[in-house]
Amino acid sequence: MKAILCAAYGPPSQLTLQEIASPVPGPGQVLVRVEACGVNFPDILLVEGKYQQKPALPFSPGGEICGVVAALGEGVMAPAIGSRVAALMTYGGFAEEVVLDAAQLVPVPDGVAPVAAAAVCLAYGTVLHGLRDRGALRPGETLLVLGAAGGTGMAAIQLGKLLGARVIAAASSEAKRAACLEAGADAAVDYTAPDWRETLRGLTGGRGPDVIFDPVGGAAAEPALRSIAWRGRYLVVGFASGEIPRLPFNLALLKGCSITGVFYGDFARREKPAQLALLAELFDWVAAGKLVPLVSESFPLAQAVAALERLAARQATGKLVLLTHAAPSAP
Repeated sequence: MKAILCAAYGPPSQLTLQEIASPVPGPGQVLVRVEACGVNFPDILLVEGKYQQKPALPFSPGGEICGVVAALGEGVMAPAIGSRVAALMTYGGFAEEVVLDAAQLVPVPDGVAPVAAAAVCLAYGTVLHGLRDRGALRPGETLLVLGAAGGTGMAAIQLGKLLGARVIAAASSEAKRAACLEAGADAAVDYTAPDWRETLRGLTGGRGPDVIFDPVGGAAAEPALRSIAWRGRYLVVGFASGEIPRLPFNLALLKGCSITGVFYGDFARREKPAQLALLAELFDWVAAGKLVPLVSESFPLAQAVAALERLAARQATGKLVLLTHAAPSAP
């Protein structure tokens, strides 16, 4: 089979497409023929050796896949061979085949295309866990999404609206803000502008947002926190800017707000039944037409480097997906 391999930690440009032996499922495992794999910022951190986990070299990046069950290991009765499944993992998805524990797999309902399923597992799972489980977002509240034009940000816009919130998207360019409004945001602000807090204040009647979803970190974090509503919830999701902000704790006291971490990967490891139920709920929403994952571009497996570099340069609007065995069709 073919796989994208990282043989040494460094920039995505050093990744190569290689022919390697197909994996064999052991007891309790399933061989999945990968159709599509989402491309995410943690993939870049893994390749650069900057992620919380450092896989043994060589390895394939890729943390969310959709595919078809090709073989079952000893003791595995389900899912059935030929059925479509999806899974979240730390790495290994940039390949034509993967072996996973049967307990990691979620059935993909009929009517959910592989590209859509692969796009849901990490970004949309992170967002739903963050907004509902960690941020307790309620209908009628105001949600501010930082870095709103990226894959996770777009997911936050969609799920924020689905949960009944008023959504304000923060993005750095006019084109990105227009994309956010098209995705369903009620308003958009330029969070690189010097007076953006004043704009935000006007959009919230002086109250500020109830929940802030921040996958970016960096310079925007402190002014966003200073703008939060009384009893607001600031969700620390990631640091796509490359800078971990140093927030003054007195702001949490003055605002009566909480600063809450959203670590979806550890949630998936520590609370697997809850995470699998969350994914199943997302897939049901997709199957019912309530949620349409925003996939802006798909790439063949051989162009994984181009996809990662596009993501690293923050040129992507919405999700990027690699295709292996899936047909290059819209989700």
